[in-house]
Amino acid sequence: MKTIQDILTSGTAYLEARGIDAPRHSMQSLLVHVLGCSKTWLYLHHDDPLSEAQLAPLRELLRERGKGVPLQHLLGTTEFYRREFRTDARALIPRPETEELVEMALHTVKPQQGMRVLDMGCGSGIIGITLALELAPHKPEVVMADVSEPALALTLENATALGAKVRTYRSDLFEAWSSKDDNPVVPPADFDLVLANLPYVPDGEQVSAEVSHDPATALYGGADGLDIVRRFLKEALPYLAEGCLVMLEVGHDQGHTTADIMAELGYTGCRVLTDMSGKARFPMGYAPAHRDEPTTEPEA
Repeated sequence: MKTIQDILTSGTAYLEARGIDAPRHSMQSLLVHVLGCSKTWLYLHHDDPLSEAQLAPLRELLRERGKGVPLQHLLGTTEFYRREFRTDARALIPRPETEELVEMALHTVKPQQGMRVLDMGCGSGIIGITLALELAPHKPEVVMADVSEPALALTLENATALGAKVRTYRSDLFEAWSSKDDNPVVPPADFDLVLANLPYVPDGEQVSAEVSHDPATALYGGADGLDIVRRFLKEALPYLAEGCLVMLEVGHDQGHTTADIMAELGYTGCRVLTDMSGKARFPMGYAPAHRDEPTTEPEA
């Protein structure tokens, strides 16, 4: 009968041979999931044998992981900012860089009572929900928007499970703010903090097998990857309070281009923050003092 250590070693080798990133971490996580234990317990019981009843579900998960199915989809959850979020194929898998974006935003923004926060392209809801919980003493009004109904359903599941007070809207960027026919309840405006992790992969660019399991609508953003980002930055202006902090996550080589776009549109204090790997992927800026008012349809 094989022991936990035997399975850990052979499973790691299996994943490594198939080019899976961090194969030992994946194998440990799958074992913890199947056995319902902690990694510490796993270490202390590495000589314990595993029964066929325990091995059967593990083999199936291991095969799927070997095909590049994301670990987060197999486990059904991922940790983000010390909290467990549900994750599946309905939305983009949370990345470590996104956690850095949230951390930077919380260190940069000046919290105000009742401040309005927008998470545009919310996906699984990790950004907006985390901000709602971290800023809870200031009673923020957190708005979360996404074009995907399945993604919004996942956001609501996570918000309910974590006790976060948020409001969600199905919207193609700011469409819900201007289309009163489809959205009888118009979302609030005059935001004080806006974060966005929008599609930024150039059309036709090959992505890893793991990333390919994310929804295509959450990945691709036109010829240079920045079509949706450009639209967002322009359309956002009428809905921002003066001095609103706007921060985005973009590709590792798109940060300075995005900051230039922001500056051209009138955002102030534009700059790019780097992630822990030194990649300039977090452009930021502040809403200008004078901005266009939202356009309204003339009355018949």
